[in-house]
This record gives sequence, structure tokens and C-alpha cells, in this order.
Amino acid sequence: MTASITSWKLRQAVRHVRQGGIIAYPTEAVYGLGCDPYNLFAVYSLLELKQRPMAKGLILIASALEQLLPFITLPPEPILERILATWPGPITWLLPISPHVPPWLCGEHNTIAVRVTAHPTASALCKAFAGALVSTSANPAGSRPARTALQVRRYFRQVKEIHILPGHLGKLNRPTPIYDALNGRCLRR
Repeated sequence: MTASITSWKLRQAVRHVRQGGIIAYPTEAVYGLGCDPYNLFAVYSLLELKQRPMAKGLILIASALEQLLPFITLPPEPILERILATWPGPITWLLPISPHVPPWLCGEHNTIAVRVTAHPTASALCKAFAGALVSTSANPAGSRPARTALQVRRYFRQVKEIHILPGHLGKLNRPTPIYDALNGRCLRR
């Protein structure tokens, strides 16, 4: 358990996710919005809050590679070794989707963005949930990502159903870089 989060707060957040709710939580650089990736209603609600088209796809975070396996097809060994050398850590990778990934997660793509996070609160959240979570920046489309719980409240003041898990951000100044695992191309710095 991290010093910045109590087990009670963590259990509350996980209960909210399991009930189909949306949570806001600190990550490596900004507050993220998350939900259960298998809950269609929760994902649609999150996309509506962000004013984000489903076609863009979403990022999943996890505390361990095993939590991502239902969503991805593992790449060949040399590529997998390169990915695992960066995890847990602040690098997001695009990987081919598994045949069973819900379309609301990958949008119009045959890949999905995934990360095994080293952020203590985000990792503890995934461990307590026992699975991967949707993770997208906590802001409406076109606005700067929230860097505090107060900014999350201001952006979504009309939404009472967002459960905010407090904590400190990591040391990054901007959202995690995203790389295409198969060709190594950087999609976001």
C-alpha cells in the first residue's frame, strides 16, 4: 500500500468501479479517468464526459502484464523483451488486439494502447481491482489534462458520479509517450 492512499479509499474506489462507476486518480503526469473496460455503459459514460469519439480507442493500465493478456496479442519475443524492459514504467505501447477485445476499447483500430504503470496509486488501484482499467486523461476534449483533484472537480462539477481518488502525480510533465510496438514509431511524446 502506498503512503498516499489508505486501503479504505482504495476499497471505495474499487467498489465504485465494480458498480459501473467512473473514477479519477493520479497517474504519472496527470489525473486519469477510468472505469471497468468490460462495462459498456461505464465506457460510454466516460467517452461522453470527455466528448471523445469511440473511434479513437482508449488506453488500458495494469499493475502487471497478466492483467493485459485478455486484451492483447503478444508480439514476437524480441519486441516483447523491449516492451517489458520499460515496464512497470511510464511508457504506453500499442499492441495488436486479442480476438475477444470489446470494440468500444480499440475503436476503429486493430491495436490497443496499454501500460503496466509504476505509479503507486494507479498500480495499487489495478491490483485491488484485480484487472486492467481504462485510463484516459481527466479533461473534456480540447482542454488541458487535470493535474489536481480540484481541477477534476472543476471540469466535471455537474457530474456527481465521479469518484476521485486523491494522491500525488508522478514526475512526468506531460502524458506518457506512446510507441507502436511493432514498428517502434513514437505516436505521442
